[in-house]
Amino acid sequence: MRILVQEAPFDVGAELNAFQADKTDMGAVVTFSGLVRDLPEAPLRHMLIEHYPGMTERALTKIAEDACARWSLGDVLVIHRYGQMAPGDQIMMVATASPHRKDAFAAADFLMDYLKSRAPFWKKEVTADGSDWVAAKDEDEEALRQWQQGS
Repeated sequence: MRILVQEAPFDVGAELNAFQADKTDMGAVVTFSGLVRDLPEAPLRHMLIEHYPGMTERALTKIAEDACARWSLGDVLVIHRYGQMAPGDQIMMVATASPHRKDAFAAADFLMDYLKSRAPFWKKEVTADGSDWVAAKDEDEEALRQWQQGS
């Protein structure tokens, strides 16, 4: 398991190649990478992501451990950036490896729902009109509730 919280950009292809190297006992690797999305109502100048070092890594490690306990996983990778990013920049990446695809997909989905709703990151969108902190959306909270109910 590898959890990285970093300011620097990362290469998704290189991270994926390193993650799946020597995993001859795994039948599935599922990956997701998130990008900074422009806003439809006003062009995004940049997004600012803040976090508390130490607390963030502990929280991400805990949820990755929860995923490993819930599904048959051989490995988990979570990379999440902080700092200032422009539209199109990589924000994060999740990768899960499992002997079977269903566990790899379910665990990646679970990790993404957690990262979207509960990971201790604070995101501010900055446009020409000003800036706003991003709040959790109802659909993100609903997705997380489904995991808590065991679906």
